[in-house]
Amino acid sequence: MEILKVENVIKKFGDKVVSNNISFNINKGKIFGLLGPNGAGKTTLIREICNIFQPDAGEITLFGQKMSPDLQNKIGYLPEERGLYKKSKIIDQITYFGELKGMSRKQALEKSYFWLDKLGARGWEDKKVEELSKGMQQKIQFISTVIHSPDLLILDEPFSGFDPVNTELLKNVILEMKSQGVTIILSTHVMSQVEELCDEICMINNGESVLYGAVNSIREQYQRNIIHIAYKGDIDISNFENINIINHSEGNITLKITDSNFNKKAFISMINDRIDIISFSIDTPSMHEIFIDVIAKSSKN
Repeated sequence: MEILKVENVIKKFGDKVVSNNISFNINKGKIFGLLGPNGAGKTTLIREICNIFQPDAGEITLFGQKMSPDLQNKIGYLPEERGLYKKSKIIDQITYFGELKGMSRKQALEKSYFWLDKLGARGWEDKKVEELSKGMQQKIQFISTVIHSPDLLILDEPFSGFDPVNTELLKNVILEMKSQGVTIILSTHVMSQVEELCDEICMINNGESVLYGAVNSIREQYQRNIIHIAYKGDIDISNFENINIINHSEGNITLKITDSNFNKKAFISMINDRIDIISFSIDTPSMHEIFIDVIAKSSKN
């Protein structure tokens, strides 16, 4: 089921084009990475999705409907910049944000305590925001974002200020929400989080989409065609064409495939008849490496 469709969206501020003919769609229960360097146009696009800005051309539809204020209550948006009131009590803030999204006071209170418990923040409810650490404030910001059980959750650098323990806690919460059918847009500069969490990504640079697709497919597309094999027995690849030996020691060999049409499955099948393969891996670049490569190339154009 398609939840969000962004179609040929263009947005200008004066002469500067910040969204240039961007298109993508996101299905229900998926985590979608919206990536790009600082100033690429991600925040502007997020604000267009949230109906804060209006596109100059193109269309954004949510649940098959054209974006409107009525649909905003189905969205939860965690901005990179915190929007908490430093002098207010935590419980008052969370319930206030819930009521803004149409919840009753009673519903908002019940959900507030549920999320405070879930994120290990129970006991903070009477504290003021200014009394909390950066990580604690981020937990409260997250709770304020999800208090109304949004169908579409937009998270801009959600792990900011978190230590490794709380980062792992929030990752598990995000994955749990995904399993419950919540659709999530994740904007982050930490590419290891993209590899762990995202199903698909759209990478933006200078307001343009420069890479779009499933994470696994993109990483496969950028494979370096270098194979590492750990084995037992005697290996002989002299009869195989389009393969160069990079390194060979007892029980380990690294090969480079020189033909893009090389049949890896047939190769594995043939050598498996001759040796006992302990491990077989293809050198695939990380999303961090792909990010740097794609942004560098698109910046030159």
